[in-house]
Amino acid sequence: MEESSVFLLCLTASSGVPLYCRSKGSTRQLTFSVIGSLNGVHMFASNQGVLLTSTCTENTRVVWRAFHDSINLIVMSSESSASDFSLNRLLENVFSAMVLVIGLEDLVNIKNVERLKKDLRACYRLIDSFLMENEKMGDLTQCVDCIIAQDGAILQECLDSFTQAAESNFGCLMAGGKVVVATEKWWRLAPQEVMLLGWLVASLAPHSSRDYPVYLPQGSPTVPHRLLTFQLVPGVDVCVLCGPNPSLQKVETELVERFWKPVLDPIKSCLRVQLRSFPASVPLHHGILGILLINRDLSKSLYTVQAHPVQDMQKSDVKFSLEQRRSALRSFYTLAISRYLPTERSDGKNAFPCETFQAGFTHTAHQCYTVSSSHKCYGMKSELHLLFLLFKQEVPTFSMRAIANKTMQVFIKDFTF
Repeated sequence: MEESSVFLLCLTASSGVPLYCRSKGSTRQLTFSVIGSLNGVHMFASNQGVLLTSTCTENTRVVWRAFHDSINLIVMSSESSASDFSLNRLLENVFSAMVLVIGLEDLVNIKNVERLKKDLRACYRLIDSFLMENEKMGDLTQCVDCIIAQDGAILQECLDSFTQAAESNFGCLMAGGKVVVATEKWWRLAPQEVMLLGWLVASLAPHSSRDYPVYLPQGSPTVPHRLLTFQLVPGVDVCVLCGPNPSLQKVETELVERFWKPVLDPIKSCLRVQLRSFPASVPLHHGILGILLINRDLSKSLYTVQAHPVQDMQKSDVKFSLEQRRSALRSFYTLAISRYLPTERSDGKNAFPCETFQAGFTHTAHQCYTVSSSHKCYGMKSELHLLFLLFKQEVPTFSMRAIANKTMQVFIKDFTF
């Protein structure tokens, strides 16, 4: 495989018929013989009572996942940051994206393969967005990428009134696919569903309004809901989940301007904090390059690798590109969450597939760090939050804990995230 390339294959589990192949970073397509071999070895192992989940060669990692004994997904990646953890998350997101767009029934009970191939084309833009580098982290964390807006209270009040007038309890304001504010019922949806809806809206071509049928992978995988979206300004959309009523035209002509025109300036201000995810007034240490803060209780996250305004960036920062920062922070998150900082759900089970590193230890780690020639990373876990920081290489290692504690307090006390 070419360096830094990814191939994603989707096949029927019963017959091994390819449904689609998506790729990133490669100009060549996989041959049918390669696809057949990848699926064949998985089927052979299954027939022998062996569950084949992953393998790796000198420069490529391969992961297999079967869903509902109907769909097989295979991913091959030669990216240096690829891991079983991240690739399994990718396959989970891809299958959930397929359910979101076409529903579970057509994926579990495949009656016409050619028709299914055609229907799956509607998923391509969303699936491809999971393969590409972007300014969100929800695909890996399964938390909702959020923005702290300057006028959040005003926007929240406006959204609640607008959603109620649209005969719904499920509403959300998004900027670049990140949630600015949402109704109480919207937050009650499964975190992965909220994450997927944000990625779906961000992946679609810009449009003034949409009436899009969606299936909620956990809440309603077989019965569609209507997702109404309205572009308030380029890059900012208000979304409503509803039933048969009201009509798209009624909401667009009677409600959008009435509720949102008076708050046009606060809406535009969301764009100014979209990439950074929080206002420039938030005091951050000058040595921080990137930050990922997760509220474990609410499954919300703040993420950026542009921690400081562009005009404040030094020449030394430019050498460590945004793409390299994203890769470094994602790799550190994967390492920390799978080895050192496992999180537990309410049922006592690990929320992530953890490695056996902690076997034999009588304590649980609450902080960890790594040091490389280009950067440093620090992670810490509190009762309700996880914080991961990407530092410049010249930041003293001994000072990272103090900086992380101070950063945590800024977001918890001053912004109550």
